[in-house]
Formats: sequence, structure tokens, C-alpha cells
Amino acid sequence: MSIFFALALLHLSQSPVEVPFKMGEDALIVDATVNGKPVSLMFDTGFGGAVDVSNTIDVGEPTGKMTLRDFVGQMEVNTVKIKTLKLGTKSIDPAGMEAVLAPPEDYSFVYGTHCDGIMGLEVIKNNITEINFEHQKFIFYPSTFDITTRVPDNKKTFLTKMLPVGANSVEMSVRTPEGKNLHMALDTGNAFYATSHRDSLEKVGLWESGKEPKYTTMAGVASGPVVSWDKKMKDMTIFGVPVSESTWDIIDLPSSTADFDGTVGYQFLKNFNIIIDYSRRRVWLENWSGKVQNEPPGQLGVSAVYDNRNRKVRIYAVAPGSPGDEAGVKKGDELLSIDSLDLSGVISLKKLRKMLAGPVGTKVKIAVSRDGTLKRFELERKPLVND
Repeated sequence: MSIFFALALLHLSQSPVEVPFKMGEDALIVDATVNGKPVSLMFDTGFGGAVDVSNTIDVGEPTGKMTLRDFVGQMEVNTVKIKTLKLGTKSIDPAGMEAVLAPPEDYSFVYGTHCDGIMGLEVIKNNITEINFEHQKFIFYPSTFDITTRVPDNKKTFLTKMLPVGANSVEMSVRTPEGKNLHMALDTGNAFYATSHRDSLEKVGLWESGKEPKYTTMAGVASGPVVSWDKKMKDMTIFGVPVSESTWDIIDLPSSTADFDGTVGYQFLKNFNIIIDYSRRRVWLENWSGKVQNEPPGQLGVSAVYDNRNRKVRIYAVAPGSPGDEAGVKKGDELLSIDSLDLSGVISLKKLRKMLAGPVGTKVKIAVSRDGTLKRFELERKPLVND
């Protein structure tokens, strides 16, 4: 090998590699090749594994099993050993990686673009990786790149230490106005601004023990449907970033482990260019958008779930004082359509929630059947936030 060629290879090995991704309203999607199969994957740092794809996609025969943990529980699924993995021109060392074969979900509808599954933290864990939301690309840096030498101004740029917990997640501190800490994961797969638990908020004094929220809805996680609600949070410090006011999604069940209090999600993270150096346990945040707060979502106060036994979509709950309640929607009504979209088939909770929610002030038409009588409603979405 010539000296010139050797130097050229060394230069290439020390040059950053860029891989474009697509940004949706609630997620980022990257094109990948898994075991020779082209797939589009939602990038989810809250998933500690490598790849989670529908079991209808052929990436190989099952070679093992894996236990997945979400906000409130866990489940066991089949896996396939990953032999080759590429993101654009970037080849990822697949040693020890497995692809999870999960039941199919309507990812494409939920994320607003074609999506075959999820890419997790394990894919980037051994690389110093920038998630550049400003220019919609990943930047993979050489191992010599060291963000710990940077000095943040703590106004636009922030350097945050990862907590010594979580072997397959990026856990950092979120501080309350009283100086108490929550352990929360950096989670690009969480479509909300931030998600925590009733018991986590109770232990740091952000929710009164035994108090019931005025407005609730249903959230869909991998282990099933759970009651949740929106809560206004004031003067929080999220991963070192001061946030005067924000709206969080709160799950009405304890966390699946005492060490984790929830996740900080896409609606916060998309305002930053984020460099994750897992080996040095540091995260660099650059606030490119100039924003840190979020606007509360518009809600109808109507929660619906698909009833597998009766093969119908039923209104599970109607929040008192909500647009649905004031219009006369009742618990137990069969939900027939949303904005003329027929709901006669199987539909996921995530899809239902996305269809019912929307920008504040927008209107939605729903049709229900009550004791065999057709009823139609036009409802205006409002911010149903619990202070």
C-alpha cells in the first residue's frame, strides 16, 4: 500500500459522515438497509435495541427472543441476528445486534410518511453522533472528536452529563423549581414534549398525592392503553436548559422501574442540534430554533378504544367540561367515523388519538351510534390542560 493511499484512508476514517433523514410533525425517519432489506425507520433513542420492524417484513428467520420495556410494562418478542446494517453511506458494525420482529403497527399513518419500524439507540451507541434537526441529517464523527473540550454559554449551547443509570438509554436530570431532580431519558421516539408518571411527580412535589386530574385521555404504549393527561409545568430545567413554561403528558401509572421518571420527547428535542457521546457520557445541545417551550395540544376530551370482542370503536371516557361533554357525547357511544373516515375496521389507539387531537381551534366532525340511533357532532379542539 502506498503512503499516499494510506494517508487518504486515514483522512476518510477521520472525516465526519453525513446521513440525511426526514422530519415529520412527531418523528424523524431515516432510510436504512437491514440484512440487505431497504426499510424506512423512525429513530427512537428511547428504544435501547437496534431495529424493530414489522414481522411482515422479511429480514431473516427468527434466531432468538428479546424482552422490551416501555413506560409501564414489558413484552417478549422474536428477534433476528443483524448481519449487515447501513444508514445511507454509513456502514454500522452490527456485532451483537438483533432486529426485533414486532406485531405490525400503522407507523406510516402515525408519522405522516412511509415507515416500516423503529431504529434504536444501539445503532449509534458506539459512534459519536449528532442529530442535526436544523439541516435534517445525522453526522457521525470520528472517535477523536471530543465535545468535553467545548465551553457552553448556557444560553444557546449546553453540555450535559449523562446519569450513571440506564445501560441502554441516555438518562439525564430534569430539575424542578425547588431543585429536586427527575431522571428522564432523551427520547426522540416520544412524540410529545415530555412524558412522566403520576408517582414521579408526587415524589418531587409537582402533583398532589390523591388528586385526580380534571381532564384525561387515553395513551397507547407497547404494553397497552393507559390513562394520561396534560399538565402545565413552570420553571423547569430540562437537561440544563431553563424552560419557563411547558405542557407535559402524564401517565396515570407508576414507572416500570424506580430509577426512571419518564422521557423528554421530540417536541422539545427538535429545537436542538444534539451530539451524543455515549462513551464519554456527555450530550451537547445547541438551540438552533430559538424556542424551548411548546403549545398545548387541542383536545376534544373524548377517549376511544377499539373493542376487539365486539369489533367496534367505543367511547371509553368523556372528560367533564370538555368540548365532547358540552356537545353531548357519552361514554359507551359507538364511534362510527371521524371527519367522514369510516372506523368499521381494526384501528390502533395511537391512530385514534392522533385523529381526535389537533391544533387548538380546529374543528372535527364525528358520528356515533347510541342505542341504534345515529348522532353527529362538530367539535372544536381546545387545550385541556391540568394546572
